[in-house]
Amino acid sequence: MKLTLHGAAHTVTGSKHLLEVNGKLILLECGLFQGKRQNTYAYNLNFDFDPHALDAVILSHAHIDHSGNLPNLVKRGYQGPIYSTHATRDLAEIMLKDSGHIHEYDAFYVNKKRKKQGLPPVEPLYTLQDAERAIPLFQPVTYDQTFEAAPGVKVRFIEAGHILGSAAILLDLEENGRKVRVLFSGDIGRPDMPLLRDPVLPGGYDVDYLLMECTYGDRPHDDINLAFDEFHQVVLRTIQRGGKVIIPAFSVGRTQTLVYCLNQWMTAGELPKVPVIVDSPLAVAASDIYRRHPECFDEETWDYISKHNQAALDFDQLTYIRSVEDSKALNERHEPMIIISASGMVEAGRILHHVKNNIDDERNTILIVSWQAPHTLGRRLAERQRNVRIFGEDYYRRARVETINGLSAHAGQALLVDYARSAADQAKEITLMHGEPVAAAALTEKLRYIDGMPPIHYPERLETFQL
Repeated sequence: MKLTLHGAAHTVTGSKHLLEVNGKLILLECGLFQGKRQNTYAYNLNFDFDPHALDAVILSHAHIDHSGNLPNLVKRGYQGPIYSTHATRDLAEIMLKDSGHIHEYDAFYVNKKRKKQGLPPVEPLYTLQDAERAIPLFQPVTYDQTFEAAPGVKVRFIEAGHILGSAAILLDLEENGRKVRVLFSGDIGRPDMPLLRDPVLPGGYDVDYLLMECTYGDRPHDDINLAFDEFHQVVLRTIQRGGKVIIPAFSVGRTQTLVYCLNQWMTAGELPKVPVIVDSPLAVAASDIYRRHPECFDEETWDYISKHNQAALDFDQLTYIRSVEDSKALNERHEPMIIISASGMVEAGRILHHVKNNIDDERNTILIVSWQAPHTLGRRLAERQRNVRIFGEDYYRRARVETINGLSAHAGQALLVDYARSAADQAKEITLMHGEPVAAAALTEKLRYIDGMPPIHYPERLETFQL
């Protein structure tokens, strides 16, 4: 039995881990590596293994850095099963189709420039049609249901609490009479997040090898309740001065969390009942899928639904915008409201129009609720720059900018330590992945001083190790 890391090694994105048992090849994840455009295309285009040779793919959740290269895998010959939870399958369908559309558009844009330079055109990494070909291969499985992915490979999905349908992957492996239990964490969520169940720690599963993410291994998170209190206060202050709250938010996960909080506060009379607009086709589709999978909700959400006889993601003040015309019509409305739109880093999509049309009114607030990558408009806004460029034109920002940093759906350092500690008594080794070297080093240093902690491994990309 052996495992080779083909991605998310010494970095966060591009998750791909190849497991070999009994001569069978099982791929854990098939994510896109995300970085500078000139580096990512070739990296994502070619696999360091033969897609035809794979026997199964197992997917922890639908985020693109874990699922986003599945259409390319299928395009290059893979025709086997893709195992996931039911909610992950449904989210992956809309996210992979959206990704295919983006790749087509990016290639079209690049080829316009290449044509002027006399260069041959490039092909998109994959297309919408390629994404559609991947969807029928999904074979969804219920949480905690054991299934056989290949001879000698029995699998269970364990709640990860990261996004809807996210799971840790528990693998019971048997080869030549030797049995090994491996837990791959996927992305670990946070306890006490709205809507979703808390992540399950590995302590009760007697794992021999723990493969775990370390994205925030160097950073503790603030109390989640303080972050939501701050969100509430920013919204309240903006409404009281007659302004709009413009929120760039990722379509899957963050948008639904914000909507549910606003639902609770307005129902309880803790916020004035102003219009709440979700204006992102992908976010609208994702919210539909959240409503389709209430089995993933936590007890607090079910108690709220029962007590108020009201859906978690629907209330009187909420409107989901689907058409471009309805989105444009928001520009003609000047009363206080809350607009949640994508992209989360203000680089594309409808949020650009909402920022452009509301940036010059000092009553308004642009509310940044997630990390912003360098060189994005979201980062420039988070830095409170006064002059920003949108659609090639310069705008002077009069709107206020507020940032809330405590809403990450990833486990912070403290929970990562607890996660590893819970498995320490049984595990022979803990392997860190999905984290930059600084994060891995900081987490390793924390774990090293815990009694009974097994060896900590932080492998390079394409490193193979025996299980």
